[in-house]
Amino acid sequence: MAVKAASIVIESVGPPSRLSKVLASLRSGYKPQLADVKSLKLKYAFRNDHWGARHFVKNDLPRIQYVNPKLAVEVAKIPKSKDESWKPEMTVELRDGTQKIIDMDQKWSSSIYEELMEIGGGPAWQQWKEERKAEGLPAVEIPVPAARPQASSSMPFQINPLKTGAAVMLP
Repeated sequence: MAVKAASIVIESVGPPSRLSKVLASLRSGYKPQLADVKSLKLKYAFRNDHWGARHFVKNDLPRIQYVNPKLAVEVAKIPKSKDESWKPEMTVELRDGTQKIIDMDQKWSSSIYEELMEIGGGPAWQQWKEERKAEGLPAVEIPVPAARPQASSSMPFQINPLKTGAAVMLP
């Protein structure tokens, strides 16, 4: 008795789903293997400060956790008043018990990512850097800030580039 296998054709309807976009971003670029790292502890301001650390947590940390599911990650978003002055930091605990601290103050998320990979990336990271250098590319892509909208003839108003938020529309 012969059994025929049915082939199923799935057609995509419409734009990619949010889930497929998230998975694509998690799987894109270098796979940040941190074999020698036991845990990461991050501390930064809850809001209004430490922009590089916040960007790192939002964009880079999910990929790191996706590739390293056994990595213990602790993130502390601490309220900070204007009067307080403390710097964001990441404590990297290695498997041999040593700890290294990365100062995240006034740094781009790409710099924080690169420092972390220098500590725990191992030989695979060094090979990736050499390959990128041979291609004339940086080891880590530097994020480009989004361009501010410019006034066009289709807009009945002028955008003031010196203002932000709703004040952009005001004269």
